[in-house]
Amino acid sequence: MSLAPSVAAVARVAHLSADVVVDSHSVFSPYWKSRSHSPSSVVSLPRGADPVSTLLRHEQAHLLCYTASSSPALTRLLPHLTDLSSRPLVIHIAAQDDLSDALVLRAAVPYFIHSSTAQQAHDNALLAARLARTERKAVVHVFHVGEPGETVVEVSDEKVRPFLLAEKRALVSKPNGRPHSPGPGSRPHSPAPKRPHSPALGHANGHARSGSDINGLARPASPLLAASSSSLPLDPATAELTQAYEAAALSTLALVRRSQRALVQHGSLDPHTLILTLGRTNLGFEIDGVCFLDLTLVSPLPAGRILSAIRPSVRQVIVLEQVEKWPTKFTPLFLDIVSALQHREVEPRPDIRSGYLGAGTLQAADVFKLLDHAPVSSPTDRLQLGHPPSASSSTVEAPHVPRHEASYTRILTHLFGERLQIANSPSFVPSHGELATSPEFALGRIRGEIELRDELVHGVRELLQDAKLSPNLHSLLSQWILSKDDGAKSRQLAQEIIQALESETSVDAASRVLALRDYLPAYSRWIIGSDAWSYDLGSSGLHHAIASGLNVNILILDTLPYTSRNSSDPTRRKHDVGLYAMNHGDVYVASVAVYSSYAQALQALIEAEKFNGPSVVLAYLPYKSEESPALDLLKETKLAVDSGYWPLYRWDPSKEAAGKEPFSLDSDAVKNDLQSFLDRQNHLSQLVRAKPLLPAELVGSLGETVKEARKRKAEQSYAELTTGLDSLPLLILYASDGGAAEKKAKRLANRAKARGLFVSLTTMDASSQNALSEEEHVVFVTSTAGQGEPPQNGRSFFKALNAAAAKGDKILGKLKYSVFGMGDSHYWPRPEDAHYYNKPGKDLDARLLQLGGERFADLGLGDDQDADGPETGYKLWEPLVWKALGVDTVEVLEAEPDPITNEHIKAASGYLRGTIAEGLSDTTTGALAASDTQLTKFHGIYQQDDRDIRDEREAQGVEPAYAFMIRVRMPGGVCTPAQWLAIDQIADEHGSGNFKITTRQTFQFHGVIKKHLKLSIQAINRALLDTLAACGDVNRNVIVSAVPSLSKLHAQVYDFAKGVSEHLLPRTTAYHEIWLDKKLVAGEAVKDYEPLYGEFYLPRKYKIAVAVPPTNDVDVFANDVGFIAIVNDDGDLAGFNVTAGGGMGVTHGNKKTYPRTGSILGFVTPDQGKLVAEKIMLVQRDNGNRTDRKNARLKYTIDRMGLDVFKAAVENLLGFNFQDARPYTFDRNIDDFGWQIGQDGKHHFSCFIENGRVQDEPERDFKTALREIAKVHKGRFRLTANQHLIITDIAPEDVPQIKSLLAQYKLDNVNFTGLRLSSSACVAFPTCGLAMAESERYLPILIDKVEKICEENGLRNDSIVMRMTGCPNGCARPYVAEVAFVGKAPGTYLMLLGGGYYGQRLNKIYRESVSEPEILAILRPMIKRYALERHEGERFGDFVIRAGYIAETTEGQAWYDRMGGEGQYREIAV
Repeated sequence: MSLAPSVAAVARVAHLSADVVVDSHSVFSPYWKSRSHSPSSVVSLPRGADPVSTLLRHEQAHLLCYTASSSPALTRLLPHLTDLSSRPLVIHIAAQDDLSDALVLRAAVPYFIHSSTAQQAHDNALLAARLARTERKAVVHVFHVGEPGETVVEVSDEKVRPFLLAEKRALVSKPNGRPHSPGPGSRPHSPAPKRPHSPALGHANGHARSGSDINGLARPASPLLAASSSSLPLDPATAELTQAYEAAALSTLALVRRSQRALVQHGSLDPHTLILTLGRTNLGFEIDGVCFLDLTLVSPLPAGRILSAIRPSVRQVIVLEQVEKWPTKFTPLFLDIVSALQHREVEPRPDIRSGYLGAGTLQAADVFKLLDHAPVSSPTDRLQLGHPPSASSSTVEAPHVPRHEASYTRILTHLFGERLQIANSPSFVPSHGELATSPEFALGRIRGEIELRDELVHGVRELLQDAKLSPNLHSLLSQWILSKDDGAKSRQLAQEIIQALESETSVDAASRVLALRDYLPAYSRWIIGSDAWSYDLGSSGLHHAIASGLNVNILILDTLPYTSRNSSDPTRRKHDVGLYAMNHGDVYVASVAVYSSYAQALQALIEAEKFNGPSVVLAYLPYKSEESPALDLLKETKLAVDSGYWPLYRWDPSKEAAGKEPFSLDSDAVKNDLQSFLDRQNHLSQLVRAKPLLPAELVGSLGETVKEARKRKAEQSYAELTTGLDSLPLLILYASDGGAAEKKAKRLANRAKARGLFVSLTTMDASSQNALSEEEHVVFVTSTAGQGEPPQNGRSFFKALNAAAAKGDKILGKLKYSVFGMGDSHYWPRPEDAHYYNKPGKDLDARLLQLGGERFADLGLGDDQDADGPETGYKLWEPLVWKALGVDTVEVLEAEPDPITNEHIKAASGYLRGTIAEGLSDTTTGALAASDTQLTKFHGIYQQDDRDIRDEREAQGVEPAYAFMIRVRMPGGVCTPAQWLAIDQIADEHGSGNFKITTRQTFQFHGVIKKHLKLSIQAINRALLDTLAACGDVNRNVIVSAVPSLSKLHAQVYDFAKGVSEHLLPRTTAYHEIWLDKKLVAGEAVKDYEPLYGEFYLPRKYKIAVAVPPTNDVDVFANDVGFIAIVNDDGDLAGFNVTAGGGMGVTHGNKKTYPRTGSILGFVTPDQGKLVAEKIMLVQRDNGNRTDRKNARLKYTIDRMGLDVFKAAVENLLGFNFQDARPYTFDRNIDDFGWQIGQDGKHHFSCFIENGRVQDEPERDFKTALREIAKVHKGRFRLTANQHLIITDIAPEDVPQIKSLLAQYKLDNVNFTGLRLSSSACVAFPTCGLAMAESERYLPILIDKVEKICEENGLRNDSIVMRMTGCPNGCARPYVAEVAFVGKAPGTYLMLLGGGYYGQRLNKIYRESVSEPEILAILRPMIKRYALERHEGERFGDFVIRAGYIAETTEGQAWYDRMGGEGQYREIAV
């Protein structure tokens, strides 16, 4: 039998290159039989044998090859490719026309290479061998058997081994940024002539032309092509794999003088259609307007270069693959191209279609036929070029199931073929009724078949004892007994056994075996059901199957999309079946999603079938209809998997017996808590075990346990005392602003102590150069502040080191050190700012080396952008430290204590008491304990210090200038003149002499020192106000629209807001005990109780706003809960539309955090409103994220649960459903300044208080003015959520007096630009500890300059909502402003555009780092264009979207999508 040239060429390369070749009875087998086994050893496996054990056995081989034909047997490799992928292995697969079987391996290996010609197969075989050997990674090489007449130019034998052993070539960067290597290998030696219409992107025949890269892409013909690929994010792992491939391709080029390209392009230079092919093609002809792209490197997919090849003129992309039997509707390669196109910057994006690439000779007419058919066919139909798939690929007739759901059935058919048996197939319904599809029916059917097969086994064993049995039949039956559970072997033997039995007439027992002939083959038995089964395990019968112990496989399909999940009953959890099955202990369990990880799904199904016992596979396939496109399925699956809603995992209890870990987590996060499931007192928990195995701690003596713990502690203390004398000393110095680096340092210190080291821990500034010069081993841990600056408590240390280095001193000759730095690589996204990333750590490492120090472990860098944040880099660095210190082998037996979180502090606080009272009595410091500063927030108090003089006080050797901010709880922002005067006096006597009107419609004092805290709170209490719950993880101050013209309605909503605030007030008496010296009458006999909050209170703060249309001055959508007032025909309050899920807080660089606008739940009456606020809060209390405070707000809870689920949970607690929302209209979110007359005839004046700061300044004695007005005013004051003030309820006869006072102090001036009147800023420097940049002190200066631009363009009186905050926490609600600036470092801000004028829409990041000159340069042409091109009534935020500056933000989770500007205004890659 003659071999095809391609097979012979690949086999020869494998023979020459590999140490060991393993062959699975394939088209390669004749070659191995005809050759000697030198220089490689060849292991030929019998038909049907499992190759994995053989491959794993040769782990010492420098290069291992596996040769096989493309067949379903390849799936046997899948469960083991995790182990094999990190070995120098080349898997050569010979395919005929269909690549389906080979492509299942693609996602599980680092490299997947495809060859379409015999010559290409030879060259790529060499490349794969080189790549696998140098990188020690698995490479799959698939090639087509091809035609007998193909010619191959082969390299000589003696050149192969030197080629494999040669040094790896280093790539350098070409001017266009693409890897390239100089030297003779950088240009092909035999370029083919150029074709008339071929762009410089390679050649269709597999040979490079002059000037092309090693990867098949020539230098781009235009800057657009060079830039296109850079727009696609490329993770470091993929980049490293790609670079290694190109290095191997370069070495292969030098050997064979033919370049190996990742993809080859030919055809029109200005195409309207691009046809991407994967398969054996002969598309060498030219068609006007069509460009062909042949793919060679399938993994890692060169997606960026594919994008580069898609010219702006392309309107249609057709992905053609020689894939006949793919079980899902869309192939992974097609989905990868769809995903890549989402990053294409040129609009509009082309249409993309999937198609089958036929085998055989193709003509231009076939392509024209394809192009003609594409527009008239359904977008979901698969196109076809050439001959249709063979009839043999069609599946057996099966009952109709929804198109998408058939994916998993086809997977099972593909994996298990003829031996697949679906025990509850709908085909049984006509004969057995509707119950035929139930798990009870299926289980009974399977149980009956297993019993019959056991009877067959018993009969065969009896038959083997019969002396009359013929030797041939005896041999066959003996083989069957040994392989009865092997699907392939048992089926093959069954045919021979049946023939032998039919001819065996002398043995009576043969007839009984013959009667059970149908059970001779081993079947793969499956029960397939929907997610409805997992709602109630008891009634669905699944628990019977799980507890049966039978070898049965259960596949449960969940088709509900993530975005509309489970709207009927939030208390029913679909994952209970998986958790219950895992807890049962003897059941295989897996959770898969074919559109997230096809390889993981295959592996799970194979493992489930192999498991000897019950197995449960939960499969996710979200779609709304059969016509749902692939992108929708992909998006829904990605959302579900990434959020942890649908975790990917495998649980194999059989591994535990072998000493392996039974649980394999295949996704980043598992949302459901297994422990909470086990703790629930329900029917399933009782079914877990007949004799539950309880932990010893629950059944043993608690006293004995305590004694034992004390004994261990004493022994540990003694051991530390005796070993500390001769332990290796280690000094750990840290610099930290936010506490992250400090936590890392403290954790490192604890781990060092556990390893027997003598550890000292302190801040960098607490250590001197002299002391450092005497140390031997020091570890430094530092975070990054501002623009690459060291943290506050390390700056003096850095300055001292810099000074010593400048002198050239070598003062650290004895020092051995290691540095771990923490930063955010995305914090400064511009290339020119990249050096700021982890600058303190890098600088410190270099400076210590310069001063004579010696590294004992390399510099470690933690990046916030890594999957686990800084922990990713830390995990790599810490083992190096232990190894260098010689303690890496020390076994640490004691568990590391969990870090103390806010949840621990709250739980241990005694209902918000903590040690606050003791801290107030401590006169040795101006601060409170760190844990108490978390508790004082619940009392309306924040500990701060004056950051303007931090350095000065540190230089003086004294602690920071600690002071406290006090925030008043004042629902609706309404106070009396007497209360205003009291606030004014408190600011003078106890504070900094001024106070601030906040965006929460209340007063805020700064600069209150510790000994004045209690006096201040008592003075506030005497004014009939309080500060309880003004901050903290509770309901904050309830804010209300200040609409003076609607006096009657405002009174009604104000009373409503007061009622809600009082109803949700914490009930702890700690506030009165600590601050007002009120003791409990019954002493300790009466304990506090929080009926709403419980001892843990809420996961995070909870904000409520009440808006009165058409004014949205409270930004109702930016609050956790919003009430939009609806009036009836009489002008009275009819009720409220309720919103939930708004929130502003964000963390720079953390895309798991985002702002969100509230979602409307429905309408409620005024009487129901207070209860609604309570029940929403309770759902948040019970479902909010208490493990990560950055994701603990209500907005994340709603997005995690789903709005429908959340709403149903609230309605369940309420006992009634929301009514449909009523119509309403907002038209602004700014204040109306000047005089107004209310419905009751009283007058109101709205004052402009810039950024809410009430103080006396030259020519602006506003504090004095308002004090004098309060002395004579008989009405009230209303604070606005925009930080301004309304002097309200002025009787007509008192108007002249108030006007006189306003004029005297120039407070009547509201003649400011529309921009200034619409601006707002938070406090920021110098008091806010979270501030990263100026805000309140800087925004007026910036507005001075921006309003000049507005005036130049005739926009003086036009309102543009501009807001600024000093940090991303969003106190001034910047994320709903039309223009916003969020501080990142002193003088540097995030710039956002496109918010809704009345707070209805989020803005979006336009620039990630701007300073004042850049701000002005951006706004000047933008404002000018707005003045010239705006539509009638069009607001600035709407204009910048319409004009193409920024994309519209449709929801919070899409906030990061398309950030950085649009089109020509896009400056940065994000």
